[in-house]
Amino acid sequence: MATQFQSVEALLGLEVGINAPRLALPSLIESGLPVAALDHLADSVVPGDARFKFRLIPKATLERRRKSASKRLTSEEGDRLARLAKVFSFALDIYKEPERAREFLGRPHPMLDGKAPLDVTLATGPGADLVINLLGRAAYGGGV
Repeated sequence: MATQFQSVEALLGLEVGINAPRLALPSLIESGLPVAALDHLADSVVPGDARFKFRLIPKATLERRRKSASKRLTSEEGDRLARLAKVFSFALDIYKEPERAREFLGRPHPMLDGKAPLDVTLATGPGADLVINLLGRAAYGGGV
């Protein structure tokens, strides 16, 4: 069963209207995404893996964020979440089914020196850009 494209905002569980300004997501990240955004994204990318969240934010740090009055992530943490959501959103758009997108992200890839796209995405922003480029090649005939 094919799935519809999911925006980065939807994957993060954020309600941003169609007429939202272009800088809505960057502004939300800068002011601090809610901790719930991490839960929402992790449930989409790796359902059933409760420990995956700790690859994005260390367990002790996440517990502190959950106990804080604001229950917000730092802008750096939010940026990392948005980076993963962007890659997963593009993978969903190309593969149409969440399982196929997850399979691509978890399988070592020769064009990434044998590393899994998910690992490369989580490591750095430029790594996420490489994965997006790889997905673009798959979408537009460059082969992967």
